[in-house]
Amino acid sequence: MAKTESTRARKTSPTAAKKTAPRTGGAARTTTARKSVKSVRTPKATPPAQPKEAKVSAPKLTKSVSTAIRAAQAKKALDIVVLDLRKADAFTDFFIICTGQNPRQMSAIADGIVDTLREELGERPAAVEGSKKSDWVLVDYFNFIVHIFSPECREFYDLERLWGNAIRHVVPNDDTPAH
Repeated sequence: MAKTESTRARKTSPTAAKKTAPRTGGAARTTTARKSVKSVRTPKATPPAQPKEAKVSAPKLTKSVSTAIRAAQAKKALDIVVLDLRKADAFTDFFIICTGQNPRQMSAIADGIVDTLREELGERPAAVEGSKKSDWVLVDYFNFIVHIFSPECREFYDLERLWGNAIRHVVPNDDTPAH
């Protein structure tokens, strides 16, 4: 008899009623809440989708990469391209590829990048390869690598084609006069 009374007590207690009673009221509130959320979202107008080719957005580059690009532009580097290798499973995040017209300009571009990053950000390259008589100068900052080519050497090695799976950002030539 004690078992029956305790069972009845559980069924009639307020906590037991919450546990065993069907949740019709709760479901109705949830449905009402969903309807109100939908009505809030409906009045917002969404802009029409633009085709990927028409969408022009600035690439999200690190401060170091942006500074290196600016330094290369200051030394009149041509055809600057940034390859974003973060999704390409590469050994670095970015390649900055540019062209110098002659070995003296190529050295000036490399020196300008190294000096600017050291002065503005306190960064030093891990390695600088290529000599003043070389057709290819490489400046390695671990997170990004700067490749400075002669026009002939750039065409021959064609790094943009080799890293075709990378996202490519073309940097416009800076036509402003040097200060």
